[in-house]
Amino acid sequence: MAEKKVLIMGGGAAGIQAALSEAAAGNKVYVAEHFPSIGGERIPQDRIITDGDAFTAPDVAAFKNNENIEFLRNADVQALVGENGQYKVKIHCRSARVDMDKCDACGECIKVCPIHMYDDYNEALEWRTAVDFFNSASGNYNIFKEDMPVCQRTCPINLDIRTYVGYIADGKYAESLATIRKKLPFPLSIGRVCPHPCEGECNRGYKDEPISICFLKRFVADYEINNNIESKIQLPDESYPEKIAIIGGGPSGLTCAYHLALFGYKNITVFEALPEPGGMFRVGIPEYRLPKEILAKDIEFIKRHGVEIKCGVRIGQDISFDDIRKDYDAVLIAIGAHKGMSMRVKNEDVEGVFEGVKFLRDAALGNEIPNKGTAIVVGGGNVAMDVARTSLRVGFDEVNLLYRRTRKEMPASPWEVDAAEHEGVKFHFLVAPQEVVVKDGKAVGMKCLKMELGEPDATGRRKPVPIEGSEFVMDADTIFAAIGQVTDNTIVDEKHGFKFGRKLNFEVNPKTFETNVEGVFASGDAATGANIAIRACAGGKTAAESIHKYLRGKK
Repeated sequence: MAEKKVLIMGGGAAGIQAALSEAAAGNKVYVAEHFPSIGGERIPQDRIITDGDAFTAPDVAAFKNNENIEFLRNADVQALVGENGQYKVKIHCRSARVDMDKCDACGECIKVCPIHMYDDYNEALEWRTAVDFFNSASGNYNIFKEDMPVCQRTCPINLDIRTYVGYIADGKYAESLATIRKKLPFPLSIGRVCPHPCEGECNRGYKDEPISICFLKRFVADYEINNNIESKIQLPDESYPEKIAIIGGGPSGLTCAYHLALFGYKNITVFEALPEPGGMFRVGIPEYRLPKEILAKDIEFIKRHGVEIKCGVRIGQDISFDDIRKDYDAVLIAIGAHKGMSMRVKNEDVEGVFEGVKFLRDAALGNEIPNKGTAIVVGGGNVAMDVARTSLRVGFDEVNLLYRRTRKEMPASPWEVDAAEHEGVKFHFLVAPQEVVVKDGKAVGMKCLKMELGEPDATGRRKPVPIEGSEFVMDADTIFAAIGQVTDNTIVDEKHGFKFGRKLNFEVNPKTFETNVEGVFASGDAATGANIAIRACAGGKTAAESIHKYLRGKK
């Protein structure tokens, strides 16, 4: 009889005995163990085995020295198909992070490891480091942490930061980038624009400074394009026939399309109203922060997964939402928040007053924009910084930025504020707009009021309080309102029955991103309100998972 190949899932006592038995019968044996060493989970040294317990001491030496046994550590079975003794198995083996061939058990790694955790070997009576013996039977060293690292937990899309940074340290750039792309299809773009909340929580910061997590993501993505390495596309063998429509080709919509393609869906169509895909990546983030040539490479990677993108198609004008629902099995609305909020001051609808987001969009698309004289930018977030810095770049002589709180309370990233100040933007803190000053039907300035900080409001920031009698006028040729954005939800009608939030965003189940209309999901800024790009990508990934479950649940 020909030699059989036997897979044993689990390298504990029972798995070891089964492997030895199968190997003795002349079979080739593969043992897949989730943990880094044979023996399964540790057996605490204070656990007493009595005569009545069913326990067999595994013959570890015989297992290790048997040529017919191949041990797969850190292994998880991801797929198993077949029948009647003919099986195909997909196994994912994680890096052990310790080279067993080079380790001489000197123990120096334990002395310098900065991470301390409860020791499961003695029922958490003492501490141990992340580098430790895995079990007393094998004596192998390993780096092992049970919980999700704080940086990964803080990342909105939960990137496996520990793994991809470790791969970079090992010089395994392709493996690092593949790890990132398991969740995020925009490493080039996010690596440039993300405000990296993960770094703010990095434990290394308590010792000296946080690891440059975002820059490392950019580095490994840039390495691929700078060395003309073609990224690998891996799609599943099994495919699904359902048709899925994604309305909006921004970070959330394209991330959703990417993950649906990874699930095996072949009929994914993205409808984008703009002439080019990218959404806020393309028209909300200026060229100096995210070059469009770089963005195009991320989008091309997504398209290579079979995603169809139709640009210049506005739902409600070029095609009705009713037709979309009729022709597709599931729909995702990911239209972002491209509409600026009102300053709620007198005369803000006159000539010379513009929405900050529209100014950025027109600048990105090459449309006609104001570019002469003095500009006032109202707002304190990253969009306000982008508007102010872009204003200087397109030709304004002077740019004044008004913010009603102090620099400390600004929601913009500190490095963006520093860059704007360095480039010449003039900041005016504790100043609130009151009225647009008009002459001959055109804005010529802003009547302002000085403020002081009072008690904290609902956001936790001290509330600005007007100072009586402190009015003054600041001259300007152009005024930009950059105090926030809302969703333009006019792609749907009242008859469709959607529920909306106060930012005109679609109300969704926060865990599944499903709207109150069956088969329709919403993600990104269209669901959460204006937020950072990585959170929009995370919403797109979750929406893809929910759409997959929804469609498979209908079968």
